[in-house]
Amino acid sequence: MLTLGMVAIVVDDYDVAIAHYVNDLGFILIEDTELTPEKRWVVVAPGDTGGKILLAKAANEAQVAAIGNSTGGRVGFFMYTTNFNETYELYKSRGIEFTETPRQESFGQVVVFKDKYGNKWDLIEQLRQ
Repeated sequence: MLTLGMVAIVVDDYDVAIAHYVNDLGFILIEDTELTPEKRWVVVAPGDTGGKILLAKAANEAQVAAIGNSTGGRVGFFMYTTNFNETYELYKSRGIEFTETPRQESFGQVVVFKDKYGNKWDLIEQLRQ
């Protein structure tokens, strides 16, 4: 059996990224370990279960250019909630940028937002079966 444990998001600064994902989006800081004076292993997650995100500080010009555009402008991250309206209102109150108004789809309620770096996310509450 295989599982996807983690994906990386390239950021410009570890502490700024931690503050955004933890304080603005409500993620949990799982790990913050210094590997070298320039490099840390920083892992956050939206909850106790499911995938995690490695916050990877850009180390060269090509990586800096990829900040916020790792998926070519498409939605690349999908976050599920059990209370869409509460999460949506909380994110709005914290200044999270939404690119549209919430909409109902066949699978549930969804809205696209951008993180601090411009990465696009779907916030989804799936229909209960």
